[in-house]
Amino acid sequence: MAEPATAGVAPAAPAAEPVLEVRDLVKHFPLTRGVLFRKQVGAVQAVDGVSFDLAPGETLGIVGESGCGKSTVAKMLVNLERPTSGVIRYKGEDITRLSGRALKAVRRNIQMVFQDPYTSLNPRMTVGDIIGEPYEIHPEVAPKGDRRRRVRELLDVVGLNPEYINRYPHQFSGGQRQRIGIARGLALQPEIIVADEPVSALDVSVQAQVINLMEKLQSEFGLSYLFIAHDLSIVRHISDRVGVMYLGRLAEIGSDEEIYDHPTHPYTQALLSAVPLPDPTARERRDRIILSGDVPSPANPPSGCRFRTRCWKARERCAVEVPELAVPEVFRGDGGPATHPSACHFAAERRTVPTATEPDEGE
Repeated sequence: MAEPATAGVAPAAPAAEPVLEVRDLVKHFPLTRGVLFRKQVGAVQAVDGVSFDLAPGETLGIVGESGCGKSTVAKMLVNLERPTSGVIRYKGEDITRLSGRALKAVRRNIQMVFQDPYTSLNPRMTVGDIIGEPYEIHPEVAPKGDRRRRVRELLDVVGLNPEYINRYPHQFSGGQRQRIGIARGLALQPEIIVADEPVSALDVSVQAQVINLMEKLQSEFGLSYLFIAHDLSIVRHISDRVGVMYLGRLAEIGSDEEIYDHPTHPYTQALLSAVPLPDPTARERRDRIILSGDVPSPANPPSGCRFRTRCWKARERCAVEVPELAVPEVFRGDGGPATHPSACHFAAERRTVPTATEPDEGE
């Protein structure tokens, strides 16, 4: 029988030694009052105890509603935000304690692709200067006389004409700008790329091109991706494992098959039931779940399980006891696809989207 998981530690971790380990990551933004004498009166609990592992060459997708803390996690991984508490280990070293040269060295290996492909690029700099700027910070990666050649190579790698090196961001389409952002992320030959909704601002056809490019680059350079998005279809296409976030915490984590075909957390089931289906027959047979109420404020989250105010399974226990992210007791020792971590006291498998092979009711 499998051992119960400990609080805050995500089981179902990759078999390989993880390149990145996140444990009990917390980020609270203080709420203050007053003009001359500012006083803290509360805190926005943007991230509150997130744990996961990332293996070499793996893609971990993080999904959830807007405001659930996905982007805050991304910023903490690249040290754009300092965590309130918790541990981020890169190859066994806690990078939250680093500063100066040590932090600079780690940042070279963890790069980020931002959501908006226009505002993340300096409109006053040419493409060559944008992609080559990391070499100014890390001159050991490319000698000064070799940088222009390296930039041209990167443009070619991401599918852009190297002759565009002297153009400005406004001269490119949205998809081309995102390719420039990816090229900048690749400049320092990182091991990990944190992609914060990299295709949400693009047209559907362009989204497919960028996703295919990212998959190609991953196989060529052995990259590990933390891929953040709210589009469940895209996340399933690119991800090896998927974590579902709600109000600053992970609700469920597992392989793409476990999460999409065998969800056990009510929030995951509700999300999947809202995914658009192209097949009219499947749409009619789907188990649609309509959640009541709005997402609570992260400044005043519910006690116990944070999803309980919108959950049809909520009981008294849910209000007083925080559920651990662990394999549900009912599935322990089962060995099936439902045996994956889920932060619910009453976790149960429920398929909301029928497969093509499932017969209609009554057949």
